[in-house]
Amino acid sequence: MTKQRHPSYLDFDLESYPWKADINYRANPEAYRVGKGEQGVLICEPYKTEIGQHWRFRTPDIAKESSKMIFRLFKKYLQQKDFVGMDLARKYLQMGYTRARRYANYKGGKKYDKQNGFTQRERGTGDPEKAESATIFYKKWKAAEANPIYTIDFCIHS
Repeated sequence: MTKQRHPSYLDFDLESYPWKADINYRANPEAYRVGKGEQGVLICEPYKTEIGQHWRFRTPDIAKESSKMIFRLFKKYLQQKDFVGMDLARKYLQMGYTRARRYANYKGGKKYDKQNGFTQRERGTGDPEKAESATIFYKKWKAAEANPIYTIDFCIHS
């Protein structure tokens, strides 16, 4: 029997989530957990506010400016030896890629059909322009991830 896939947010348990909205992660970097993928990106302050205001992917031109600004913040955090900032900037770049891909693959960015028991919608119905935005973010995400100082810090913090 195959387990039906559904959005992970349906089973989300805020109590056990390792990132908390009431922690200042710049003042308390020891409280930060690396996690996988984009986890924690929309909750860790003050970085959420600093980086999130620049996160956009509606068109390739907007994605280019957005990813450039977020990568600039990544390099600023790198110079400050602020691993949490580096990791969250990298996560925003990754999220730019994944969200733009979602909109490229599915009309309106909706992967699951709520009206039909959260069944997965048909791929290939999305906006082709978003695929270009995704590629722009992908290049910056991989550049951040490949940075040798970030990579060493990532190994230390993992």
